[in-house]
Amino acid sequence: MTLDARLLEILACPIDKQGLLYFTDENLLYNPRLQKGYRVHDGIPVMLPDEALDMDGAEHDRLVAKAATEGITPTFGD
Repeated sequence: MTLDARLLEILACPIDKQGLLYFTDENLLYNPRLQKGYRVHDGIPVMLPDEALDMDGAEHDRLVAKAATEGITPTFGD
């Protein structure tokens, strides 16, 4: 299940209030600046800072490379 396009236009990281990368196939919204991931469960983003996933350097590199390869852009202008 993918997120509604209108929702993606306004979704921001609750910590730094900036755009996120949305990986549909991984049900993940990712903040590359803070290396934090937010899961999407049944089409609902879990945007609680306490539930954010901390990504290590290797995972960060993988996600940033995947975003570049697949043309994934931030949820709104960065």
